[in-house]
Amino acid sequence: MEKQTLTSLLQITHPVIMAPMFLVSNTQMVIEGMKSGVAGCIPALNYRTLAELQASIQTLKASKVAGGSFGYNLIVNKSNVKYKEQLRILCEEGVDFIITSLGSPEETIREAHKVGIKVFCDVTDVAFAQKVEQLGADAIIAVNNLAGGHRGNLDPKTLIKAINEHTSLPVISAGGVGCKADLVAMLNYGAVGVSVGSPFIASIESGVSQEYKQACVDYTAKDIVMTERISGTPCTVINTPYVQKVGTKQTALETFLNKNKIFKKWVKMIRFYIGMKATEKAATQVTYKNVWVAGPSIDNTKAILPVAKIVEQLVA
Repeated sequence: MEKQTLTSLLQITHPVIMAPMFLVSNTQMVIEGMKSGVAGCIPALNYRTLAELQASIQTLKASKVAGGSFGYNLIVNKSNVKYKEQLRILCEEGVDFIITSLGSPEETIREAHKVGIKVFCDVTDVAFAQKVEQLGADAIIAVNNLAGGHRGNLDPKTLIKAINEHTSLPVISAGGVGCKADLVAMLNYGAVGVSVGSPFIASIESGVSQEYKQACVDYTAKDIVMTERISGTPCTVINTPYVQKVGTKQTALETFLNKNKIFKKWVKMIRFYIGMKATEKAATQVTYKNVWVAGPSIDNTKAILPVAKIVEQLVA
C-alpha cells in the first residue's frame, strides 16, 4: 500500500520539516519556513514559561499561510517536568503536528488525536517504530546516524528500508540532508519526506550567537564528534578546542552512577539539566566553553543565509 506523502499529511508544498532544535528554533524561522512552503517545528522546551509557549502558538497561527505548516516537539519522559502542561497547551491552542522524543508517546497520541493534531514519533530502530505504530502514531521520524544532536546508529538507507518493511506508517528521514541531492536520495530510499535541522542553524533568523552560526560555516563534517558529556546521552557536537579539552567520554564516576539502579534516574535528570544549561550558554553568549550541537550536514553550509534561501537550496 502506498504511504501518504509528507506534503499530503501536512498540506505543505515541499516534503520538508524544519527540525526542532533546542535554543535554535524560533517563531521567526518557522514563519519564514511556512512562507517558503515547508513545515517548521519548535521544541516546547525553548520556552521558559507556559505563557511564552502559548504566545508562540498564537503568533504562528496568525502567520500561517497556505502551503506551510507548524508544530512543536515534546520531550515525553520524566526529564521534562513540564511535559503534561505543555501537551495541554498544545492541544488547547491547536497546532498542526507534534513530534515526540525520548519516551513513550502514548498519552500524547491519545490527547492530540482528540483535537485533530497529528503525532510523529522520533525512533532510531524498527522495534520502537512498531511500538509507536501500535499506539496510533501518524508517521515516524527515522533518526539516522547522520543526524545532529541525539542521533541514531543506522545509516539512512538501512533505517528507512527496515522501517518501511516492518510498519505501514509513512517514514520521514531525519539526518544527513544538507542539499537537494541529499533530499532526493532520502526519497529514493523510501522516505516520504525529510526533517532538516543543522543547515538552518546558520540562518539569519535563528536566535543563536553569530559565533555559533559562523562555526557552522567554518567547520565541516569531519569536525563533528560524538560526546557523552552534555545530557548523558550521546550527542553530536562541533569539535571545538573546548570540546577537545574536556573530552567526549563520561568520567569513571559518571559511568558508575549511570549504571547504578538507585542513582541512574536522578543522575540522568540532573545531568540533562546541567548539560542543557551549558549548551544554552554556549549557544547564546560569547564564551570559551563552546559546545555547539550540529550534524555533518553543515558540510553544505557555506554562508549565513535567510531561511527562505536555505529552503530554496534544498528544494529548487
